[in-house]
Amino acid sequence: MTVSEATRERIRELCEERNITEYMLIYNAGMPPSTVKSIISGRSRNPGITNIKKITEGLGVSLREFYDSEVFEDLEQED
Repeated sequence: MTVSEATRERIRELCEERNITEYMLIYNAGMPPSTVKSIISGRSRNPGITNIKKITEGLGVSLREFYDSEVFEDLEQED
């Protein structure tokens, strides 16, 4: 799994745990819908830490909590 794939998986996982829809995440994070959708769909291969921070705030978790997941173990090297 690549970093971008793991990031998408973690966002989906946290949304499901908190019963947050994509629309609710966009609203809570205060981000443009196109940005969040491109991250979740995989069109954005490198969303940047600033965008991830906004998403974590929208999910109600810290960056530490976001990255404290097994999905980030054993990641493949990306080009």
